Amino acid sequence: MARRSSKRPYGAPHVPIDADRATGGRTVQESPDGEWVVQRVRGGDREYRCPGCDQVVPAGFAHVVAWRIDGWQGEGVEDRRHWHAACWQARGRRSPTRRR
Repeated sequence: MARRSSKRPYGAPHVPIDADRATGGRTVQESPDGEWVVQRVRGGDREYRCPGCDQVVPAGFAHVVAWRIDGWQGEGVEDRRHWHAACWQARGRRSPTRRR
């Protein structure tokens, strides 16, 4: 027996693309300290040190991953950092000595 196609049937309405899902939730944010690629993540099986508060982002904890856009290939991706969402939002209000 032939397997049924999972493609959209002829005449069925088109479903628009979810841009957030298609980009993996990544956005580009401009701020006084440069342009950043920002992605919200659910959390994995590792813990990270937040550069905003120097505290641990626990494994499995939803947080923000951000890296600078330095060139046409986004060379800053090696320098991505895992931030608490609140620390990322407050980074402009913190003293520059706290940031890494």
